[in-house]
Amino acid sequence: MSDSAIHISLQQSQPIPLAVELECHSGELLALVGPSGSGKTTLLRAIAGLYRPENGNISCQGEIWQDSTRKIFLATHQRHVGLVFQNYALFPHMTVLENIQQAITHLPKYQRQAEAMKLLEKVHLDGLQQRYPKNLSGGQQQRVAVARALARQPKVLLLDEPFSAVDQVTRRKLYRELLSLRQSLAMPMILVTHDLEESNLLADRIALLHKGVVLQTGTPEFVAAQPKTATVARLMDQQNLFTAEVLTHDQVGQKTCIRWQGMILEASYQPRFAVNERICWMIQPANILLHRRGRPSSGDRENPLQAEIIEYMESNGLANMLVRIDKALNTNIAINVPLHVAKRNSLGLHEKIGISLLAEGIHLMPYQALRREV
Repeated sequence: MSDSAIHISLQQSQPIPLAVELECHSGELLALVGPSGSGKTTLLRAIAGLYRPENGNISCQGEIWQDSTRKIFLATHQRHVGLVFQNYALFPHMTVLENIQQAITHLPKYQRQAEAMKLLEKVHLDGLQQRYPKNLSGGQQQRVAVARALARQPKVLLLDEPFSAVDQVTRRKLYRELLSLRQSLAMPMILVTHDLEESNLLADRIALLHKGVVLQTGTPEFVAAQPKTATVARLMDQQNLFTAEVLTHDQVGQKTCIRWQGMILEASYQPRFAVNERICWMIQPANILLHRRGRPSSGDRENPLQAEIIEYMESNGLANMLVRIDKALNTNIAINVPLHVAKRNSLGLHEKIGISLLAEGIHLMPYQALRREV
């Protein structure tokens, strides 16, 4: 157990179910992601001492903040926590400087102004110290809230959806500032967000919560590509999620074959699933190749399929498409390609195309009944 980390273990059945085992190391940013009501903010409040779970153990950088078996529970003011709320919670009647000084309780009064000015410089707000919160933009208010959180000399920085109240342009700027700021912060950082793109940009690791339970942790890329279950895949917004059955395993060729909608697909070798076992499988759009027009597959590509484009949208340099593999079975797959590739191949609604599903991108999971196949 690392003394520079925060360790969290919480269990309770009522009133809010919790089953959480997490740690976050110094200098690491862990994002808590999941739908509304999944327990993200409750977990953050428990770390801050604003909520007391029935059974819990929380230690941070060598300090024990909660130990239910030993009846230890430190109040919020006893924990070295920096907390940035969604609405920033600044005092409207205080200037920027006063808001930050108010949090510097560990220094004598005559030193607090100088320390507050240093923090303002750190978050690029020097020159605005005499303004009131109402005269600041949303992005500036957020930076004041971060400076005030850091003023407490915290052992962990907790961020509760701090970017949700600002517009997209400001949000992007604040992302860059947080990434820059965290290089100088030798502490664990825990971010609550419902935005998967945000967690991809900012987090070293994510913890996916659902109904108070941590379903999976890992890098955002790993959890998206290798979800443990179909539920995780859905919560990670994976569109291409289907059911099939395992046909064969080829250890020599490192391939597993599955039967899906009457078709046989090759996947990477995944022998933990038994032959004839029903499974769920998924593939990310990035693992679907478009065949060049006029040069159809000669069979040497993996899992070649013919399809018709039934939805076509252009966004952020990509052509996002839904293609129909089988009209009778209403089987569709989402794919995306760079926009210049779509233009070069004259792609559009109702065009017929050839695609290949890369075997290495087909990921198998335990069977779970799906509401519908996409």
